[in-house]
Amino acid sequence: MKYVCLLRGINVGGNNKVSMSDLRQCFLDLGFENVSTYINSGNVFFDAKETNVPKLIAQCETAIKERFGFPVVVTIISKDEFVNALSKAPSWWGNGDRKVIRSEALFVIPPTTADEVLKELRRKSDAPDKFASSGHVVFWSLPTAEYNKSIVPKIIGTPVYRRFTMRGSNTTKKLLSLLEAV
Repeated sequence: MKYVCLLRGINVGGNNKVSMSDLRQCFLDLGFENVSTYINSGNVFFDAKETNVPKLIAQCETAIKERFGFPVVVTIISKDEFVNALSKAPSWWGNGDRKVIRSEALFVIPPTTADEVLKELRRKSDAPDKFASSGHVVFWSLPTAEYNKSIVPKIIGTPVYRRFTMRGSNTTKKLLSLLEAV
């Protein structure tokens, strides 16, 4: 089965540095096949016979900690789940110039659910944020000029913030196209 593994918090601000070639080798050493990465933020594609996602997550987190010397939280999404979630993205998400509209995908890290993250974001938001979800993905968008009013930067460091990893809409769409190409 084809998967994408999204690492949280690597290569940000010079912290938790991980080279993509070393990350690829880490996944190859786990016995995964067709391993590739996309950009330096920790997006790994791989094939595995294992279909138990929590087991795959545990394997990857353990191997990453052993290889790089620090813990990294990951989420793993099957190709089918990723394609399905993105096919249900709201029409307002990911359309337009980033200078005008900011759109992000928040990939929820199990056992937390998208509904739990969405509930917390909506509970705390009185800003121009728009949220929707599908599967393990929360779609978020707002006018770029109003980013300082958004709830998302205000929750940095909170428990809910640690339960997802974000990718911009352009990166998310590129991940989709790379998954669909294989």
